[in-house]
Amino acid sequence: MIEPERVEAQNTTLLAGHEADLEAVAACLERRGIDAEVVIGALQAFSAAAPSWALGTGGTRFGRFPTGGEPRTLEEKLEDVAAINAVTGATRSVSLHVPWDLPRDPGAIRERAASLGLAIDAMNSNTFQDNPETTQDGKVSFKHGSFANPDPAVREAAVAHNTAVIDLGVELGSRAITIWLADGINHPGQADLRRQFERVLEGLREVYAHLPPDWELYTEHKPFEPAFYATVNADWGSSLLLAQGLGPQAKCLVDLGHHLPNANIEQIVARLAMVDRLGGFHFNDSKYGDDDLTVGSIDPYQLFLIVRELVAYGGGRMPELAYMIDQSCNVKDPLEDIAQSTVALQHAVGQALLVDGTALAVAQDEGDAAMGEAILQRAFRFDVGPLAAEARRRNGAAIDPVGALRGVGYRRARIAERGAAAVATGL
Repeated sequence: MIEPERVEAQNTTLLAGHEADLEAVAACLERRGIDAEVVIGALQAFSAAAPSWALGTGGTRFGRFPTGGEPRTLEEKLEDVAAINAVTGATRSVSLHVPWDLPRDPGAIRERAASLGLAIDAMNSNTFQDNPETTQDGKVSFKHGSFANPDPAVREAAVAHNTAVIDLGVELGSRAITIWLADGINHPGQADLRRQFERVLEGLREVYAHLPPDWELYTEHKPFEPAFYATVNADWGSSLLLAQGLGPQAKCLVDLGHHLPNANIEQIVARLAMVDRLGGFHFNDSKYGDDDLTVGSIDPYQLFLIVRELVAYGGGRMPELAYMIDQSCNVKDPLEDIAQSTVALQHAVGQALLVDGTALAVAQDEGDAAMGEAILQRAFRFDVGPLAAEARRRNGAAIDPVGALRGVGYRRARIAERGAAAVATGL
């Protein structure tokens, strides 16, 4: 836990410079007819959930190099998320992955999270691995798929796992389940493409029928991996078909890394928003595929355009969707990496809020491509850093989140407490 007074102490040396920067930015915005306080208030309200599985060092099939002091239990994961929130003021919930996160006492975990100022965000099921808890102690296997598996017993196990995740989520205070499926095939002829999709839809309908009235189910698409010939839920169109085949409580979740290179993700967001099936996001960045890199680290302009579509969908503000960071921190300190991603999101939201929507609509109606692009570029190129920093400060968080994490010695303390060889549970 990072106490507020320790964060405030880290802010002290930066405060004079920050206030000067903020005053200059506010004056610049005033000349544009924009109230800086409105933007700061919107940034204070924004939050993106931290993924429990990214609190330890990530890796690849070639290797993994733990950071040290990684969380060994779900309770320690909550403590680490609270530390990120202490310096960002915008990570006020955590998304759990079952069975990687399988508490013996859900009520105690819910109470512990609340005591740390955290809520439990969307639950995530796992039928892409064989775990004893999901395969009836090895009686079935998801090697050839879960909901799409030709074996009815395997499909029943997949349904049972997902309904159990919902029941657990209810105890934890969650209100959503995200279902990403690895189902697909690696070879032509391995399975019938149409029948696989039909089986998935049939299974999801059983899960959907188990949803409480105030819950949502998110279908998450991905073009490939681990299936390299045909993935059942490969794109936003397939995801939309599944959601529409389930009912109004089913929506689509967009993971930014789950697209082929150069995909127009902002257009996908617009299409799903048009039919009111946009449910949530897994924010990250990528260069080649599902790289799970730091948010905004590769293509910050694309991130801005995506968030701009969200603001347009929300009528000038960020809509109430399920926002989460989903990344693999392979070489950075995971907490610093998530903090950097949170800051990148704060910047993108701030920039998107600066877009003159009225002027943009006029330019678009007049077919003025140069002016339309200029309006977007003007907002994107504006330095909203002082506005984001002020939002964090007013939320009791840090002007410089990564600097604060290092300044209070959080990682050193965790290594001393948990050990240099501690490895996080999960992926």
